[in-house]
Amino acid sequence: MIENMKADAVLADKGYDADYIIETVEKIGAVAVIPPKSNRKTPRSYDKEIYKERNLIERLFNKLKHFRRIATRYDKTALSFMSFLNIAAIYLWLK
Repeated sequence: MIENMKADAVLADKGYDADYIIETVEKIGAVAVIPPKSNRKTPRSYDKEIYKERNLIERLFNKLKHFRRIATRYDKTALSFMSFLNIAAIYLWLK
């Protein structure tokens, strides 16, 4: 899924700290902002300031899940799901 994206940086948690994921991110020309696992033999460095932005994304997902229709995926088609997701995002933005 990462291979078809265009991004400057890819933010993820420690669960995604695998060499093949880091290589894929670097192949698309992005910076991997993934903290290393504690059991990694040679810890990698990562930008801690950019990683703090991940908190904002996680909080947005949490707020979107308060809409029952989104959390349970009642919609049968991807178009209607995305439409309601846009409506929920606009509601949160205006709130």
